[in-house]
Amino acid sequence: MTTTTLAVLVPLLPFLGAAAGLLLGRTAPGFVRPLAVLPTLAALVLAVLVASRQGGGRAVDAATELTPTGSVPVELALHIDGFAALVAVLVGTVATCVQIYSTGYLRDDPRYPSYAALVSLFTSAMFLVVYSGDLMVLLVGWEIMGICSYFLVGHYWETPEARAASLKAFLVTKLGDVPFLIGLLALATEAGSFRITKILGAVANGSLDNPTLIALLLLAGVAGKSAQFPLHTWLPDAMAGPTPVSALIHAATMVAAGVYFVARLLPLFEASRAAMVVLAVMAAVTMVGSALAALAQDDIKRVLAYSTIGQLGYLTGALAAGDRGAAVFHLLTHGAFKALLFLAAGVIIHAAGTNSLAAMSRMRGLRDRVPDAYWTMSVALLALAAIPPFSGFFSKESVLGAAEHVATGHTEHAPGAAGWTVLLAGLITALLTAAYATRLWLLAFHGRGAEAPDHGRQPVVMNAVLWALAIPSLALGGLAFRLLPDWFDGQDLTPTLTTSVLGTGVALTGGIVTYAAWRHTTAFAARVPLGAVAAHPEGDAARVEAEAIASHEPAYGNVASAPDPSDPGRLLLGPLHRHAAAGFHLDAVYTTLFVRPVQAGASLVRFLDREVVDTYVRGAVALPRWLGAAVRRAQTGNVQTYVSALLAGTVVLAVAAVLVATGA
Repeated sequence: MTTTTLAVLVPLLPFLGAAAGLLLGRTAPGFVRPLAVLPTLAALVLAVLVASRQGGGRAVDAATELTPTGSVPVELALHIDGFAALVAVLVGTVATCVQIYSTGYLRDDPRYPSYAALVSLFTSAMFLVVYSGDLMVLLVGWEIMGICSYFLVGHYWETPEARAASLKAFLVTKLGDVPFLIGLLALATEAGSFRITKILGAVANGSLDNPTLIALLLLAGVAGKSAQFPLHTWLPDAMAGPTPVSALIHAATMVAAGVYFVARLLPLFEASRAAMVVLAVMAAVTMVGSALAALAQDDIKRVLAYSTIGQLGYLTGALAAGDRGAAVFHLLTHGAFKALLFLAAGVIIHAAGTNSLAAMSRMRGLRDRVPDAYWTMSVALLALAAIPPFSGFFSKESVLGAAEHVATGHTEHAPGAAGWTVLLAGLITALLTAAYATRLWLLAFHGRGAEAPDHGRQPVVMNAVLWALAIPSLALGGLAFRLLPDWFDGQDLTPTLTTSVLGTGVALTGGIVTYAAWRHTTAFAARVPLGAVAAHPEGDAARVEAEAIASHEPAYGNVASAPDPSDPGRLLLGPLHRHAAAGFHLDAVYTTLFVRPVQAGASLVRFLDREVVDTYVRGAVALPRWLGAAVRRAQTGNVQTYVSALLAGTVVLAVAAVLVATGA
């Protein structure tokens, strides 16, 4: 079987599994789980075979025209280089783990058949994006993922949070997709083709007249799909969906699609220095802002959501530095440890028995109750914090090293300003990432909140998936930077000494400071009774704890269920905490700038329609009705009335004639 045939089967198998799952979900429920797991597992095996045959060598290209368009042709094309081959393996690995994990996590969910089918369709769409060599076909997968995310985020549609989150995710991503589509059409018009290879050839030949405009239009879609500032607000709310869906979206699909798209067309963006600077600024704001927000969140899944936004900022930062090898390297390692983080969080939530107890301030005694989640999440958090020798260290340092090369003028792929912007923001984010990772670990497993009810040991498949993902989270980075350069255009991924020392130093500093703050607040909480804290306004720790209790007073009616007073996030952020917890009020800004004006406009249109247009319509109907009623009243059927009216009319006419004659 040829490599091309294998590559075609990779997205096709999950698609067929999704179709079969939807058809047989109710009539043959026993086939649902095999149809969810086996096609995705088979697609993973085929993706590994495709990667082994491609081997980091010459790209595999194949194309056939779908239908004549009379203009720019649309082709069913494959373009599989080293980047595409490895990303497809990541997608297959995470999707398979999510499907296996979900058989335990959602084993009692009555809507599991539709859920599993949508996950398979989601996976198929991402495979299509990864392997596609034609931008219009890529757009098909791009949009299928959007509609799948809408349904999966709204899986618990009975809750208003899930309904609102799914609608918000759909609308915000579509807001970016409109300029994205315009950019694709403009790009194809100038290049004369939707084929990626032909577009890159046109860029190399300088055939594009408006690279800056096209690049900025495309970046709007990337910002929406990959949750980058300012279109990132949908991702934290998307945590209303099932936790395995969050793992799939954050680790290997949806949000990774935008970054992967930029990596595919990086020469186009490099053709515009303005676009590279915009990309760098977008990455820097996203990294720092999301890390601050993560440090202030209480819900464990929202911490991880903001963490994803920040890590994607590292990816876009690497692309802004002109190094797609570093970007895709971090995409691979991030996919492993972020999937592990979400699935471990799912074990914690499953142990508590409800998604509403995901608040870290209410967790207590979980280390001994979920030991598998404790140890594997510890590995993933160390990888997230980029502590050597865990995988995140090597990939994150490759990003910082790429930014350093641009900043110091060792490469001309991007402006020096972009390099400095990414480098400084990356170091600040490394500090904050270690801080919120340490805080999450301390509050989730060593917190003083109310102990949740024990729902027994978790299904074996869930814990097995955690340990399977712990292996690449620990070892992938150390192996990849030695083995993958041939797959990444020969780029050296070895960490540089300067950024390694700086990055590791600030990460250790962030972790140590957070631990010290936690010890400080914990010591105070041990000395002062929880209910008496508000009566002790003196001292930082007392003020922090009093504010924490006051802010949660409506939700916690007794001391046993009050928030954990040892949360170091409030102490570290100080007055910034309230704003960071609210995502720096960006949703409120959007509400003021866009939602309320649109609602006001809609109210005005409704008023004009009801009070003006409908008034004219009602008047046009009422006038004939009134005239008809008047005429109807004159038709009494009484002959004497008719003769009297005739005589009266005759007299009136006679008098009028006399008056006219006299006047004449």
